[in-house]
Amino acid sequence: MMDQARSAFSNLFGGEPLSYSRFSLTRQVDGDNSRVEMKLAADEEEIDNNMRGNRAHTAKRKRLNGLICCGTIALIIFFLIGFLIGYLGYCKRVEPKTECEKTESAAIETEEEVEEKLPEVSPQLFWSDLKAMLSKKLNTIEFTNTIRQLNENSYVPREAGSQKDTNLAFYIEDKFRKLQFSKAWHNEHFVKIQVKGSDPNSVTLTNVKDGAGFLVENPQGYVAYSKATTVTGKLVHANFGTKQDFEALNTPVNGSLVLVRAGKITFAEKVANAESLNAIGVLIYMDSTKFPVVNADLPVFGHAHLGTGDPYTPGFPSFNHTQFPPSQSSGLPNIPVQTISRTAAEKLFENMEGDCPSSWKTDALCKLVTTQNRNVKLVVNNVQKEIRILNTFGVIKGFEEPGQYIIVGAQRDAWGPGAAKSSVGTALLLELAQTFSDLVFQGGFKPRRSIVFASWSAGDFGAVGATEWLEGYLSSLHIKAFTYINLDKAVLGSSNFKVSASPLLYSLIEKTMQDVKHPVTGLSLYRDSNWMNKVEKFSLDDAALPFLAYSGIPAVSFCFCGDLDYPYLGTTQDTYEVLNQEVPQLNKMARAAAEVAGQLIIKLTHNAELNLNYEMYNEKMLSFVRDMNQFKTDVKVEYNLLSPYVSPKDAPFRHIFWGSGSHTLPALLEHIKLRRKDSNAFNETLFRNQLALATWTIQEAANAISGDIWDIDNEF
Repeated sequence: MMDQARSAFSNLFGGEPLSYSRFSLTRQVDGDNSRVEMKLAADEEEIDNNMRGNRAHTAKRKRLNGLICCGTIALIIFFLIGFLIGYLGYCKRVEPKTECEKTESAAIETEEEVEEKLPEVSPQLFWSDLKAMLSKKLNTIEFTNTIRQLNENSYVPREAGSQKDTNLAFYIEDKFRKLQFSKAWHNEHFVKIQVKGSDPNSVTLTNVKDGAGFLVENPQGYVAYSKATTVTGKLVHANFGTKQDFEALNTPVNGSLVLVRAGKITFAEKVANAESLNAIGVLIYMDSTKFPVVNADLPVFGHAHLGTGDPYTPGFPSFNHTQFPPSQSSGLPNIPVQTISRTAAEKLFENMEGDCPSSWKTDALCKLVTTQNRNVKLVVNNVQKEIRILNTFGVIKGFEEPGQYIIVGAQRDAWGPGAAKSSVGTALLLELAQTFSDLVFQGGFKPRRSIVFASWSAGDFGAVGATEWLEGYLSSLHIKAFTYINLDKAVLGSSNFKVSASPLLYSLIEKTMQDVKHPVTGLSLYRDSNWMNKVEKFSLDDAALPFLAYSGIPAVSFCFCGDLDYPYLGTTQDTYEVLNQEVPQLNKMARAAAEVAGQLIIKLTHNAELNLNYEMYNEKMLSFVRDMNQFKTDVKVEYNLLSPYVSPKDAPFRHIFWGSGSHTLPALLEHIKLRRKDSNAFNETLFRNQLALATWTIQEAANAISGDIWDIDNEF
């Protein structure tokens, strides 16, 4: 809040925001055409210690004189502008063909010299015209050609920071430059990731008595941000590793390793749930019931950071090797975690007992606990690695509100070939960039707001590229960024259309669903008036989440999906050939995804305003209050607005409804449930802090709606 206040006051008096860096889409007049620029804040000048006192006094006097001077100049300029407007208005009424016309023409010429040369446009384009133009452009595109091209040489790694990832970044930037964009550029970030070490990770079955055993597997896959250590203990199967799964177990997991199936929730959530119950390690595998087509020996990749961005610089942008105090995200696990093949899991089942519940609907071989004479030893030797990643941008400048912009983004990197994981999204990004360039520079479309096309790196490590960019420009992005549209994993099947979004975008999404037809069935995507109640919560591995939950920017993700999860994400089989086989109508599905994104872009840049759905948020809060009311006799609550500040380090997703962490309302509700279930686990001090923080957040939102963001004691 204080950072926002300082930024607002700084901008009010013409100064630069007191932030590490700034991103500006406003026009820069320096003798060249208007530009979209990304600048780092200027380094502060060194000051001699012996002269600080005198210079401070002089600086104050200069600032005062500067303000007086600027104020005087501003008054003169306003007077001249007013005089010129009045004079021109008088001329139009009295002498439209004389000297006044010359004066007006001169003024327009001067403005044209300053303004960027914009394309000739038709007098007016209506929504029906734009929709028809968009469809016509998209019908001429072979999306599969672009996807195939991006997946050439799939055996060459495209992991974040690799040569292939970097080459692709420059390729995309070059594409943007050739599209007559207002600006194309890239930023560098130096981030820390975790990769496999030179010593292999291993899973071993051991005898309890003498410690002897045999190797089950040296896994080829790995889980980034696992704790690098060795642990030994009994193994307990916990189904998918959800909170409900752990609660339903009859066997405690404290001091034990946990075996869980992939799916339902992210790896990071599985690990966090296990660690909260004092498990000492986690193994993750893909069972044949949920992933029937997956090869039994297929290695799997993922990450265990319960958050996004570089976990070793939480809340700070990793620009230019900038040094920060030693810190790490609270979302990093303190236990080892490793993916294993289904073949390895079946070897473990041979040394386990107790049939898995039929309600799990999993493999017949599934067992619950290792036998009394067997333990499992897990060795993780992952190592930290610093890499350079590039985020690449291209901008079409808005005609009326260039300082507000729609961001359209896609992940570029992939642990494996990444056809569905990143190539589809990148192909959509490139083709939409070409399409909108044609619409603006040839078709006469005049977007009100700017459109930013962004290619992110290190998405496989938890939206690192996108989050680092958000951290770098947090002080201004929440004001300037109108919406984020995520293109990642937009085509994973053909039978269902799924969406996750901020409620601010629901009405626009509904109109888009009404306008777009399913490419296979030919029916409108809008077939259920109750679709809003089926909107899925943002997953922790969704790159749109940090835009909404960390930066407060309305965001949307969508996908054409199958009835089952696409099984090859994060594996070496995520190739173009496999994707084309799994989604036979791939080109049509990609075209439909492009039309959904394209229509959203046009609506958001043309004339749409995002209106707060008070009823929806009111219902959300009332629903929470209803859940809380059942506990009203258990806890007495004092009114307290002076809650502690939630830092990005401890809670990167600060949204009280959609975020994650102890400050959220769902976490508060889960905590108070402990008062009845396990009173020893209930922490009254933590609960009071949670409630105070939630109250503070709601009060701040109410103040913003009332127009008074400064007075926390506002009366309503």
